[in-house]
Amino acid sequence: MTVFRIVRTTPLPVAEAWRRLTDWPAHAAQVPLTRISVVTEGPSAEGTLFVARTGIGPARFDDPMEIVRWEPPEGGRTGYCRLEKRGRVVLGWAEIVVRESPGGAEVTWTEELRVRGLPGAAGPVLARAGSRVFGRVVDALLSGDPRPPGR
Repeated sequence: MTVFRIVRTTPLPVAEAWRRLTDWPAHAAQVPLTRISVVTEGPSAEGTLFVARTGIGPARFDDPMEIVRWEPPEGGRTGYCRLEKRGRVVLGWAEIVVRESPGGAEVTWTEELRVRGLPGAAGPVLARAGSRVFGRVVDALLSGDPRPPGR
């Protein structure tokens, strides 16, 4: 099990930061060789299912996720979303918290990441990689930059 946390502040209003971070297909633009498709119809809510497909040709895997808690920021309330990863390769969960802060919003992304077949000793490397990749995704989504990192 590997847990990492990313904390960012942004001048964006809380509602806009939330909207950007929960635009699931927009995440794919930031992760090379990844597509995200939302399986359930309608706006995001508890029970929404989506799948991140990463790879090329036969070297690919699906990362299916379900929203198990969905509390958008409304009326000054902190926004909270919890995703459960239910794939054969990638397991774990992610929590996205968006709260008011002086001058905008504070975002906290916490994730437990497990990759089937990786030994526990690989945890620190996986945590650094996850923190780096998801940190770049969060930064790009909050900045509104649709370009993948490094381009």
